[in-house]
Amino acid sequence: MPRTPPSSSLASPQRNRPKAAGLMRLEAQVRRDLDSIEASPRAWVPERRDPCGSVIADVVIVGAGLSGLSLAFGLKRQGIERIHLIDVAPAGFEGPWLTTARMRTLRSPKTLSGPDLGIPSLTYGAWHEAVEGQESWERLDKIERAAWMAYLAWFRSIIGLSVCNDTRLLSISQEENHLRLHVEKDGQGSSVSCRKVVLATGLEGAGGLRVPSGVATLPRQRWTHSGELIDPGILSGKRVGVIGAAASSFDWAVTALEAGASSVTLLARSPTLPRTEILDWSNFPGFLNHFADLDDQTRYRFTRRMFAFKTPPTKEMYERAMAFSACRLVTGANIRSIGMATDDVAISTAAGDFVFDHLLLGTGYSVDLSRRPELADHVDQIATWADRFVPAAGEEDRDLLAYPYLGPAFELMEKAPGSLPMLANIHIFNSAAVPSLGPICNGITGLKSGIPKLVSGICRGLFMPEAEHFYRSLDSYDKAHFQPERM
Repeated sequence: MPRTPPSSSLASPQRNRPKAAGLMRLEAQVRRDLDSIEASPRAWVPERRDPCGSVIADVVIVGAGLSGLSLAFGLKRQGIERIHLIDVAPAGFEGPWLTTARMRTLRSPKTLSGPDLGIPSLTYGAWHEAVEGQESWERLDKIERAAWMAYLAWFRSIIGLSVCNDTRLLSISQEENHLRLHVEKDGQGSSVSCRKVVLATGLEGAGGLRVPSGVATLPRQRWTHSGELIDPGILSGKRVGVIGAAASSFDWAVTALEAGASSVTLLARSPTLPRTEILDWSNFPGFLNHFADLDDQTRYRFTRRMFAFKTPPTKEMYERAMAFSACRLVTGANIRSIGMATDDVAISTAAGDFVFDHLLLGTGYSVDLSRRPELADHVDQIATWADRFVPAAGEEDRDLLAYPYLGPAFELMEKAPGSLPMLANIHIFNSAAVPSLGPICNGITGLKSGIPKLVSGICRGLFMPEAEHFYRSLDSYDKAHFQPERM
């Protein structure tokens, strides 16, 4: 698949001039706005060095997509300067927007606040008007994926955030009073010392791809999960089966149909399609800001109910798929068996039997911290919901109980107190945090609540251990700044 970084520029230099002028005016406004609200307070975290003499980073953020960029901006606004962002993706491909996200537009309303953190000149709307004009913004219904990625690239640039791309976190270890992150870039291993690390690793942050057991027995080249890259051209002329009928499944169906698949059959276990977008309900301050304040029983109950909702396809993607005569939706198709029949993928369901050339999976993600390389060495010491909470009879949910049980600053907690203190400095800002903190860490909707909460927790964790340092600074302050009166 070609990987060309997104661009908001048009091909004609003359047509580019109004856009360039609009962005210049907007960027000047951003600088004025930031200056007017003390957005860059003085750095205050004391510099510390590791035994090798290297400066210890205050925070390393793993993942430079929407969440990672937003967090970096939030930390900078609180005077935390030694921030390192790393991302496994090449520059311009952070997050899913140009890779595994296959819908034409975002599903969120265009007016949702994102990484701007309440600064109007940093919103997507301000950027879109500067690039495309006010009339274009007023006509816009939903934000196109490529435009959103171009906006994030601009945001990263105007805020002055640098990212170490093509860098994979391999493991985390404790060294005296700091963490050591072992990373790999271009096949070469190295390490980074830091006080705190935030895993802003998106949907896969709780484990990995969920693959039905029958599918896992098939030849690997015969199936693709929605979380994987694929060259759509390989689907041309193929009989394609799509397992699932939520949003990602219809995105898959459209991708295959537009690539020239001879037929696409969506197999939905449920007798009806999902219809309700739960984020529409949850987008209010009381829930987003105070979910984490609820007791365990109530949080578990809310999460279990939220997880029962499946993300429905957008009206646009549903209609695009069903407009193809080669597309078929089969409901009530609970799968009984999957295997190979000669050279066909054969699936038996409650709604009939089917054969395909290739399967596309819209089956979501699993919860299994042992599948996360950065956490695998410490899984036995990380507290999960199963370690801290016993649900009522009939309300057991093995998947939900496998989620990590996090503290108020999104930090991992020890299964046995005192067994691994470094866990308090590993913060989880991805889908694994939902049962503990709510839906404020896994999409645009909750960022306005999640980022301030996480930033506050990180600041507290950086300040408290340095209380004696700050007391000494205070105690000597009058001597250092005393100016004798002139006679």
